[in-house]
Amino acid sequence: MIKIFFYVLFFISFISCGEDTTAIPKPRGYYRIDFPPKNYQLLKIECPYTFEFPTYATIQPNTGRNNERCALNIDFGRLKAKIHISFKELENNTPLYLEESRRMAYKHSVKASGIGEFPIENKSEKVYGMLYEIEGEAASSIQFHVTDSSRYFLRGSLYFYAEPNADSLSPSLDFVRKDINHLIETFKWK
Repeated sequence: MIKIFFYVLFFISFISCGEDTTAIPKPRGYYRIDFPPKNYQLLKIECPYTFEFPTYATIQPNTGRNNERCALNIDFGRLKAKIHISFKELENNTPLYLEESRRMAYKHSVKASGIGEFPIENKSEKVYGMLYEIEGEAASSIQFHVTDSSRYFLRGSLYFYAEPNADSLSPSLDFVRKDINHLIETFKWK
């Protein structure tokens, strides 16, 4: 009886080891990113604005924009992300800068699956503007501008220095989006 049991077990094992010709590809995986805890510090530069930015980010001068006064980059290091900030003094040309900011955001509509516009308004600090969330495979995921409507205009744009793949960038984008929201909420003109 035991011999029969082992023969049956061997026979079932032998049959089950047949070659399966159906290949199932494994889904592509992405590396897990461990994000640092959210902590902020006040920007201290000789410019007519200030805001809080993350302690895990660094401030660098933005030399790529004709040495604009008060232009800077917020570099997120290992996340391979930067917020490029440009600054202009207004001279009765507010509509020109507003349209340029809108045009720069909608320039990504070729690759974007959608662009959301969210007004920014903080009357007590005289901060008004627009936040553009660009969805899909676009190069820039978030752009914004703020102004006091009379003297100053600041524009920011977030870029990841990686292939624009919405699925793989989603965790990092969600993380940095909170930092941009905090930057806007703490933004003040001097």
